[in-house]
Amino acid sequence: MTPSPSAARSLPSWRFWLPLLCQAALILAIPSQALYTQVTGRTIILKTAPVDPYELLRGYSVTLSYDIARVDTLRQLPGWSEFEKQKVGDSESSATQSFYLVLEAPEGANTDPPPPWRAVRINPDRPAKLANNQVLLQGQMKYGSVEYGLERYYIPEDQRDDINQNISAAQGNQGTQPIVVEAKVDAQGHAVPISFWVTLGQPPAKQTHHYRF
Repeated sequence: MTPSPSAARSLPSWRFWLPLLCQAALILAIPSQALYTQVTGRTIILKTAPVDPYELLRGYSVTLSYDIARVDTLRQLPGWSEFEKQKVGDSESSATQSFYLVLEAPEGANTDPPPPWRAVRINPDRPAKLANNQVLLQGQMKYGSVEYGLERYYIPEDQRDDINQNISAAQGNQGTQPIVVEAKVDAQGHAVPISFWVTLGQPPAKQTHHYRF
């Protein structure tokens, strides 16, 4: 039996608003996490790794890889054997495995761009204590590929041409670290990109460009 128009109008208003509020919460969840990390997080500097130029620039975004995203780099760190054992033992989640990377600040360096932080340990679980000069960065290994949520940067429209040109030129530099990334990391290990430096040329003609997002 079809309900009458008057019965339909008598439905409580919360049945209309609740689904909308749930959808809004899902939409805002990611920006809220990023904002929390940016406000409360600690600044770190990361060294990038070479990327195929055809994969680096995609019009509206820059895709970067990192030295700490290389499995060969992580394999040299203390804690790798424990991470490998847990990864093999947990067959249900072996395709995607979370871990925590302990990063340590460099000592007394004041350069432009600033020196990168150094990876000192990998942990399958979150460590209880860290030294004052250390932070945790949460990562994931997916089918042998390492990600930290810092791989893609959306380029401001007014800087797009300048950034694309300088990054393309920096890829040809030999013996330099052309791209260094600034990020914020919160207490849970979540990270968001803040800015990056692009270095062109060699001293004394070296030029450094700093771009913020």
